[in-house]
Amino acid sequence: MNIKAAAVQAEPVYLNLEASLEKAISLIAQAASMGAELIAFPETWLPGYPAWLDCCRDVALWDHAPVKKIYARLMENSVIVPSPVTEALGAAAREHGVVLNISVHERVVDGPGRGTLYNTMLTFGSDGSLLNSHRKIMPTYTERMIWGKGDGKSLHAVTTKAGRVGGLICWEHWMPLARQVLHCSGEDIHIAAWPRVKEMNLIASRHYAFEGRCFVIATGAILRARDLPGELELIDKLAQDPNALVLNGGSAIIGPNGTLLAGPVYEEETILTADLDLSLIAEESLTLDVTGHYSRPDLFEAGR
Repeated sequence: MNIKAAAVQAEPVYLNLEASLEKAISLIAQAASMGAELIAFPETWLPGYPAWLDCCRDVALWDHAPVKKIYARLMENSVIVPSPVTEALGAAAREHGVVLNISVHERVVDGPGRGTLYNTMLTFGSDGSLLNSHRKIMPTYTERMIWGKGDGKSLHAVTTKAGRVGGLICWEHWMPLARQVLHCSGEDIHIAAWPRVKEMNLIASRHYAFEGRCFVIATGAILRARDLPGELELIDKLAQDPNALVLNGGSAIIGPNGTLLAGPVYEEETILTADLDLSLIAEESLTLDVTGHYSRPDLFEAGR
């Protein structure tokens, strides 16, 4: 079985959900016109990764009015699941007959938790149905200011026309038990959603492919200093150059033996594609299967 996969490396219309959704739908159509059957976007692409947490001054000050205003704007431009936004994404997947994986800021409007945002990965089938909604289990460092914790119930691959597809968000790739749960769910293709795929993130993505004997689509975004919220002061090196790249892409597509099939590509918007021969998964499983002949769950009992 051969599948053409695409990693979308692009800049959202930052903190503007309506405009970013319009751009996403256009990019989905463009990737589909290139023959893609599975399309993946970077972390919280709708409406953009909160890079201001690390690129601006005073974001952690208590009761800081500018940060409160940015959080309120982010909440207003976050995605309710389900909603007309998810319906539009599902319709785009259905129209082009593609499997779609796109990550968003998610907000809750009814009941408890309506003041909390989540970092959420959405997977749509080629019929437009929402197959899985995965909230990031553990936000990292400054991210904990704006996202709540997810849980493990969404840690599983789903069956699609492109094979069994699963995914993790950013530093979830360094959580061994999260990886193993997904491996046990039988992934053929794994989406590794990152803000940008810097060297260590690429290492983690290649390691995941090798360990899980699956294909990995590692996605990174493009973002420039000029697009960060104007209410906050940029750190010096970014303040001097509004066109400086805060997020520089680095997207790549990786085979089940850890080899690079496409990319990484940096510093430009692009749609990266590769043909995935899923029969290679069986070939590579000869020497390593962490859920089968290389699985040793008895070790958790050792020494007790």
